[in-house]
Amino acid sequence: MNKFLLYILTLSCIIPLSGCLNQTETHTLHGNTMGTNYTVRYRHGGKLPDETAVQAGLERVLEEVNRQMSTYREDSEITRFNRMSAAEGSFPISPDFAEVVAEALRINRISNGALDVTIGPLVNLWGFGPDKSAYTEPTQEQIRAILPAVGVDKLQLNRATTPPTLAKTHDKVYLDLSSIAKGFGVDRVAAYLDSLDIENYMVEIGGEVRTKGQNAAGQAWRIGIEQPQTAQTGTGMIVVGLDNLALATSGDYRNFRTDSQGRRLSHIIHPSTRQPIGHNLASVSVIADTAMTADALSTALFVLGEKQGMELAERDNLAVFMIIRTPDGFVGKMSPAFQNILERKTP
Repeated sequence: MNKFLLYILTLSCIIPLSGCLNQTETHTLHGNTMGTNYTVRYRHGGKLPDETAVQAGLERVLEEVNRQMSTYREDSEITRFNRMSAAEGSFPISPDFAEVVAEALRINRISNGALDVTIGPLVNLWGFGPDKSAYTEPTQEQIRAILPAVGVDKLQLNRATTPPTLAKTHDKVYLDLSSIAKGFGVDRVAAYLDSLDIENYMVEIGGEVRTKGQNAAGQAWRIGIEQPQTAQTGTGMIVVGLDNLALATSGDYRNFRTDSQGRRLSHIIHPSTRQPIGHNLASVSVIADTAMTADALSTALFVLGEKQGMELAERDNLAVFMIIRTPDGFVGKMSPAFQNILERKTP
């Protein structure tokens, strides 16, 4: 799924909200990964590690995530799993792959099925897959024909073995981790920076962000969430100070189509109705301890919609900010946990 639909800016030295100090102490790295871009900013109390060496190391980390979970690579673990038949039995996977699948299954459980990493065939059927030009609204017969292969109950994960294994109960089960893998990539880069004893950093991949320590102004890293009606003016941002936290956003206000009857069709398909989302949510931003969890939760809450999504956020003390369409424009709504983070005083 497209996970950078809400424009997220790291504000440490891009927008002059904090008067960036000691800019020479901050290194900034850019690159491409997972069909999008990454930005890493880091600083250190002592001598900074060599920038070229740091970037080479994080590129290796991201390459490994792609080797495991990219559906665009013929040699990836996920592609080989998707090609296998149910009769082939248990497929050995890496511990990282198993961790991501396990978290996807956990979020599926707590969200009553809203996050479903096997829903790819339905997404394709509704014309949001690679061949968008071939779209015609699917019939109920077409939808029913692929349902036997959709649902996380068709997956069998075993983390007790070495290596872990994954199996499927239907030949056409298709696993797609795009709703969680970018967040995991952010976490792996963060762990890599931790291994270098870098104490202050901000990692961003396609809008998913994780931070640690402080920016060059001596503040918690400041992340701005831009609201849709201000996308061209750059004003009206919600600014959050993040330290040892991650933020991810899901939404559809830039990725949708209108059918012949003028109905707005979201690119996000509801696993229960098997149709594009039709509620009034424009986006959901989630703050969590890891980018992997924030990534998955933002999709699940977006699927659930304003009422059910906020009920889950309040029940599980999740830090959530929603942007909701109304006849008069967009309005924001936040959970108590998000409000607490927003009001927290930063150094």
